[in-house]
Amino acid sequence: MPLLNAYIGFDGNCADAMRFYERVLGGRIEMMMTHGESPVRDQLPPGNEDRVMHARLVLDQGVLMAGDAMVGCGSAYQGMKGFSLTLSYANAADAKPVFEALSEGGTITMPLQKTFWADSFGMLTDRFGTPWIINGGLTDPVAAGH
Repeated sequence: MPLLNAYIGFDGNCADAMRFYERVLGGRIEMMMTHGESPVRDQLPPGNEDRVMHARLVLDQGVLMAGDAMVGCGSAYQGMKGFSLTLSYANAADAKPVFEALSEGGTITMPLQKTFWADSFGMLTDRFGTPWIINGGLTDPVAAGH
């Protein structure tokens, strides 16, 4: 069975976002390389030197990978659309501080609340533009897509 991980794109703030996620989610950044540190640095358009080419954050049960969109390549960064990263915790008490930390400076689209599938469920977009869904205390894993 394949391992499915998320790879998300940023517009120059990938390093800040990944360090924030490392702290909030309790993970460990195993790799973060800028375009300027890469072996192909001389082949890239100017302005990409400090942008992250690849970052890898390892969590207890998954991996989050990311990079910055390149500048000077003919297409502008379009933002994050059409997905959400989902975190599921054993109970509502574990989910609450993560939801609160991720929502600082962001936008809460659904406050944490009890649902028919979880003791707590909430949705937000963090200050880096990443959309999140947080579950705590799943009561019906099938309804939550688990």
